[in-house]
Amino acid sequence: MARVTAVQGDITTQDVDAIVNAANRAMRGGGGVDGAIHRAGGPAILRDCVARFPNGLATGDAGWTTAGDLPSRWVIHTVGPNHAAGERDRSLLVSCYRRSLEIADELRVRSIAFPLISAGIYGWPREDAVAAAVATLSESRTAVDDIRIVAYSAEMHDLVVAALHE
Repeated sequence: MARVTAVQGDITTQDVDAIVNAANRAMRGGGGVDGAIHRAGGPAILRDCVARFPNGLATGDAGWTTAGDLPSRWVIHTVGPNHAAGERDRSLLVSCYRRSLEIADELRVRSIAFPLISAGIYGWPREDAVAAAVATLSESRTAVDDIRIVAYSAEMHDLVVAALHE
């Protein structure tokens, strides 16, 4: 069973095998976590996104690219539902975490860092975003040993810590 922990900080600095990117459907970079990962990882990530995902990715799906200049080896990109735009099917959010772990297992990842998918600009209610992440990652069958949920703010970190101890 994987160990799920909460980390407060910048996902781009995590020393893990893979980090998860909360991407948009186009897979061409964006704002928030997506923009931070592309900026820190450099142009190799975008080149790989264009080559591997010429038509982007569907909401709830995931795929991988190089991590470029990041300390991790891979970036696993997943497209979360945009709650603010009316995408409110929670199963799509859960699918992001499950599909990311499936990709991690294919890559033989032992350590992975996740952001709180859809909890930023996509407007998923914070408590439910945390609950979906913690429940899905804690209950999934995976070969990954170290799963981190990385929250940038102290407030979100505290919500993750509380959910992990329920």
